[in-house]
Amino acid sequence: MNSTTVRRLALAVAAAAALTGGVTACGSSDDSGDSDKAEGSGKGGLGVSPIAALRTIENTTDKADSAKVESETTMGSVMSMKAKGALGWADGLTGNMTITYTGGQMAETMRRAGTTSMEARYLPEAYYAKMGEQFAAQAGGKHWVKYAYDDLERIGGGSGAYMKDAMQNSTPHQSVKMLLASGDVKKVGEEKVRGVDTTHYSGTVNVAELAEQSSGLSESQLADMKKQLEQAGITTETIDIWVNDENLLVKKTERGQMKTGRLSATAYYSDYGTEVSAEEPPADDTADFKDLMNQQPSM
Repeated sequence: MNSTTVRRLALAVAAAAALTGGVTACGSSDDSGDSDKAEGSGKGGLGVSPIAALRTIENTTDKADSAKVESETTMGSVMSMKAKGALGWADGLTGNMTITYTGGQMAETMRRAGTTSMEARYLPEAYYAKMGEQFAAQAGGKHWVKYAYDDLERIGGGSGAYMKDAMQNSTPHQSVKMLLASGDVKKVGEEKVRGVDTTHYSGTVNVAELAEQSSGLSESQLADMKKQLEQAGITTETIDIWVNDENLLVKKTERGQMKTGRLSATAYYSDYGTEVSAEEPPADDTADFKDLMNQQPSM
């Protein structure tokens, strides 16, 4: 593995982390205005009750502060992965996840780097990924890569700002915000999820339109992000959520289509309020993403 491969791998991990955060991060900023729009323009006979329910769900899940998470994501031929761990969002996103790449180009990239499983740590200002021994051998013996969110924005322009937004806002209630902002949501019915009684809601969102409404990105950043979404072939997503009798998210799915194939993501949430502790890896075992990007390519 040469320095060019190290750079490509570090960039691929950043992109994958943003994608696994889900396009739901497009709803990351305050959505009060969009929620009002949803209430006034509900489709398919949507009345006040489902909107009021979703607002309660969003608020309750937000205030729960943390949860255990299990997820599976497929993004066409690009990536299939599983993730498991715990996340907290009381004061910025924090947590620990174990990510295993099970298929697609990303799994092959990781396999060539000596591992298909990776430890990820989320802290309010940065995301950390623990790479394999082959990576460390080409990165001065360092096993971790630090992705400072501000560096992602500076290095990547509009797409970097999108990565930053996604990685900082991968919380359960973002999917509820998306449904509120879209106005296209309905109550499906009562169902059991892993033995828990839940209420099922479903809706369809226009990804680029929603990002424009609520992501907080600048005009040029939005233009870059829309171009990226168009190139990927992502236009709309169907989002389903299942909520328990405490108004907490139990399950979420996102489904759509990309140019490279099917987009599918499923997440399960449990043990709300669980203790979450994430620490920065040792500095002498951590390479900085921006430094890796500035390295001169080698053969």
